[in-house]
Order: sequence, then structure tokens, then C-alpha cells
Amino acid sequence: MNVVGTTPTAAVPPTTAASASGSDSRRELQRLARSTPVRMIALGVLLVLATVGTGFVTAGAVSDRAETLDSLLVRTEPLANSAQNLYGALSVADAAASTAFISGGLEPQEVRDRYAQAVGEAGAEIIRASGGLGETDDEARTALTEIGSSLPVYTGLVETARSNNRSGNPVGASYLGEASTLMQSSLLPRAERLYTEQAARVSNDQERFVNPPVFAIGLIVVTLALLVLAQVYLSARTHRTLNLGFLTASTMVALLLGWMLVAGLISATATDRALDRGVAPLQKLTTGFILAQQARSDETLNLVRRGSAREYDAEFDENTRKLGELFEDDAAMTESLAKWQMAHERIDGALAVGDFNTAVTIATGSGVADSAFQFDALDEMLIDGIENARGELRGNVERAKTSLTGLSSGAIFLTIAAAATVAVGLIPRLREYL
Repeated sequence: MNVVGTTPTAAVPPTTAASASGSDSRRELQRLARSTPVRMIALGVLLVLATVGTGFVTAGAVSDRAETLDSLLVRTEPLANSAQNLYGALSVADAAASTAFISGGLEPQEVRDRYAQAVGEAGAEIIRASGGLGETDDEARTALTEIGSSLPVYTGLVETARSNNRSGNPVGASYLGEASTLMQSSLLPRAERLYTEQAARVSNDQERFVNPPVFAIGLIVVTLALLVLAQVYLSARTHRTLNLGFLTASTMVALLLGWMLVAGLISATATDRALDRGVAPLQKLTTGFILAQQARSDETLNLVRRGSAREYDAEFDENTRKLGELFEDDAAMTESLAKWQMAHERIDGALAVGDFNTAVTIATGSGVADSAFQFDALDEMLIDGIENARGELRGNVERAKTSLTGLSSGAIFLTIAAAATVAVGLIPRLREYL
């Protein structure tokens, strides 16, 4: 039965209506996502994140390099130098004590002063090295503590040996031998290990930065490429050839790229030179210095024993052989070493015929043909070489560090400014669609 005044209509299922509504919403969202304004906004967000992220990554890489180089100059290299000086002072003290002993009776004031100065320098280097230790340098701290506690024991034995030697008591030689054993088996090995560890740290810090910061430079290149592609896209969409905001951002990123390339190249080149002209020669010369000091101690201790302890003579030959191999390509060093070996052979010759006084004169004399003169000449060459190599090392590290000045903060400033100009360049284009 039909009701008058009404028109029958077809019933629409609720689920069908809801499905149609959802489909329309999805299509609307898809159309919105494909729209030029949304794409521009997405492009702007991508560029802002890319430029700012590049700035912070670049700043981090530069800061890490600068901090390591600064630490190398302020702490690591001075600590390695103190360790080397400590070893040298201990070796000089040991050689001077033996030289004073073989002089017999009241030792020459010059030799006595050399011993006292070497002991004082050793104490000063222990303090100086301790001041350069970081919180994680436990092994170095332990080594310095052991050296510091053993040094008074050594000097006490030397003084006892000296007193007995002045009184003509043969037991003085035993005390000196005990003191030298303590020096050779405990103090010097610890000082040498300390130097080796610190020198290796210097070398490792340098090797980390022989190449420019490639990752940061690559990231800047990618960001610059994105900015260029974004301008091409905007030009096609808006029919405008140039966008001042994007062009400014590209210029800033290009400026950062150029800055990074120049600074990175200078820093890497200086670091490479520090390795080639500083670290490598320094390690070689320091090794030679240690070998020469050990050989000189062997030479004087052999005289203390009046040539009866053949192990000292054998150790002298072994140390000078290693020294010769180390500097076989250095004519001046090889010639100086050969003269010292000739003087040592004269000592052995005098001891072989029982002429102890002549052997002592050759070992301690200041004549051109004497062992002390030739050793001092070789020692001076090694010390001068060490100072020159250290100067090369520090000079190049300083140059590498200086080339990075301002780059970290500059990278952040330029990229944040570039991100801001991207937004400035994009806003007028968006307004045209809104």
C-alpha cells in the first residue's frame, strides 16, 4: 500500500556508502600528495635537513681532527719527548757514574757535574711527563712511578760505590755493578717502553689524518648536487630561470666545499710531511740515541770490570752494529760511528796487554782519537737530528691545525644560512599556489 504524497526510493546499504567515502578520501589525499605545493614543501624539508646535517657532520669531522692535532701538540708529543729525554738523562747518568769510577780516587769535577745534572734532569722529566698524563694513561703513570721510586735507590748505590772507590775498597765495583744492573734491567727498559708507547701514539694520531676528510667533502658535494637539481625542478614547474634563495644557498654550500678542499688538502699535506720529515726520522734518531747510550755504558762498565766481563764488550759490538745498520745511508753518521769503533778497539788493545791506565785515558780523554771525544761527537749529531726532526714534526702539525681554524663554526654558519635561504626562496613560490 502506497502512502499518498511520497515517492519510493531505493535503499542504499551503509557499507557501500562508507566504502565510497573512504575511496574518495584516499583519492583526495593522493591528489594532494601529487600537488605542486606539497612537493615543494617536501623538497624544501629535504634540502633543509640535508644542508643542516651536512654542516654538523662537517663540523664534527673538522673538530675531531683539530682536537686530535691540538692534543698532539699539547700533550702526546711533549710526553713522548719527555720520555725520550728521561731515557737520555738516565743513560748519561749511568755512563757518567761509570766514567767517574774508572777515573780512580777523586773523580774529575766535570764528570761529577755531568752525573749530577743528568740525575736532576731525569727527576725533572719524570715530573714533566707526569703532568702530561691523561686519565687513561695508567700504564705510563705506573712506569713513571716505578722509575721515580727506583731512581733514589740507584743514586744511593752509586754514592756507596763512590765512597768505597775513594777509600780504595774493591767492594765499590760491586756496588757500581749493582747500580748499573738496576739501571739496565729496570730503569732504562721502563723509560724505553714509555717512549715507545708514546711515540707510537704520536704516529697513530698522525696516520689518522694523512688523507682529507673525504666523507664530509662527499656529503657537501651531494648537498650541492641536490640544490642544483632542486633549482632545475623549480625552473620547470614555475617557468622561472633563477631562484635567488636557492642560488644563494648553492653559493654558500659551494663556498664551504671550496673551504673544505683547500683546508683539508693543506691539513693532510702538512700531516703527511709531519710523518715523513718528523715522526719517521725522530723514531730512527731516538732509536740510534738509545743504542749509542747503551753502547757507551757497556764500554765504561767493561773498563770497571777491567775487561774481565766479556758480555759488556759483546753488547757494545751488538749495539754499534745495530747503530751502523740503522744509519747505513747516512755518510756523516757512519763516519762518526767508525771513528768511535776505532777508539774502542784501541781500548780493547790496551786491556789485552794489561795497560789499564791507557785504556782509561782513551775512554775518558778529550783527544780527537779518544773514545769519549768520538762518542760525544756522535751523540751531538744524534741530539741535533732529534731536535730538527721534532721541529719538523711540531711545525707541520701546527700548520695542519692552523689550516682548520674557523672551519668548524664556519661550516655550521654557512649551512644554517643556506637552509634559511632555501626557505626564503621557496615561500614566494608556495604563495602562488595558495
